[in-house]
Amino acid sequence: MSSPWSACKNILLIRLDNLGDVLLTTPAFHAVKTSVPQARLTLLASPVGAQIQEVDPDLDDVIVYQAPWMDPWRKRPQDSQYEQQMISLLRERHFDGAIIFTSFRQSALPSAYLCYLADIPLRAAASIDGPGSLLTTRHKHPEQMMHEVERGLDLVRALDMTSDENDMVLQVPSTARESLLQRIAAFEPDPAHPLIVVHPGCSMPARTYPWEMYAEVISLLVRQLHSSVIVTGMQDERPLVEKVLNHVPATQRASVHALIGVLPFPEFCALIQHADLAITNNTGPMHVSAAVKTPVVALFALTNPPEQWGPWHVPHQQLYHEVSCRLCYQRICPYQHECLRLVSPQMVVDAARSLLDSSPSTLSGDVGKDRLSIREVQ
Repeated sequence: MSSPWSACKNILLIRLDNLGDVLLTTPAFHAVKTSVPQARLTLLASPVGAQIQEVDPDLDDVIVYQAPWMDPWRKRPQDSQYEQQMISLLRERHFDGAIIFTSFRQSALPSAYLCYLADIPLRAAASIDGPGSLLTTRHKHPEQMMHEVERGLDLVRALDMTSDENDMVLQVPSTARESLLQRIAAFEPDPAHPLIVVHPGCSMPARTYPWEMYAEVISLLVRQLHSSVIVTGMQDERPLVEKVLNHVPATQRASVHALIGVLPFPEFCALIQHADLAITNNTGPMHVSAAVKTPVVALFALTNPPEQWGPWHVPHQQLYHEVSCRLCYQRICPYQHECLRLVSPQMVVDAARSLLDSSPSTLSGDVGKDRLSIREVQ
């Protein structure tokens, strides 16, 4: 490695969106750590994205920053003092370089300007905008569709940073695993039956499978697959989860348990790792499942390209219904949620059965059924 990055001892990695987006960037973080092993790696991330530090050994530190150009519906200070303080903090940390990771619909230039004002000498990002001198390395991704993991790796390759590994990095601490096993022991799940985690929430309403259909999915999982089901959610998702649970038939509730707002992130990862299968929307838990190699049924709204954001390197099925408004990038669906609502609960349970019955070596290829799209990848 002969680029100016090879001498760096203090590198800032920037990924300011959600937890799943940060998880998808961990292979690129690992390539940086592998290629510049003497460098201390600090992640600049949103409050939710910063949780990754607890499970990613490649990261030495994290700085929490809620950027004003990200997620405008989230509350944050409404003046520039917050940015002035962040610029001062970054300047005090004396970073040698900053690598800015963004999705293809985000501009890297606000983060680049932040780093420019903080006097970070090397600033790299993928950008189709005219960055002027805000970037010292401006990379352009190939024009073909790339998975988000590949986009991150493609950026760091432009800096001569590579690794032989491209799986997501998520190491569940043994303490989290032990705590999780003690917690679920009270549920007494039958080890002879599959343990399935269902996570019905999502920060994006347009990506959320209807709650009443989740209730039916859970009922079918218990009735047809004899599953033990654990329903998870953040504290602010309690009303959603309780609504789902209240519509599960009383005769099946002994097999259904809830963990709402009680699991620290490492322990949540331990739960997904312990489960036989996860069922969720296109959201962070989908990527956690992929990272810990737990098969996942992804109820994947067509707000985003499934080829770019689907589960990475894990047996999975992406379920959606083709619609003319696909790739709308909307936070709230302006129609009737047809891309998800036309995926029936029975289709979800059939996909779960297929994954539970299949060995990893048999999972490959694309399967179509009527206008329902099912993508199944090893």
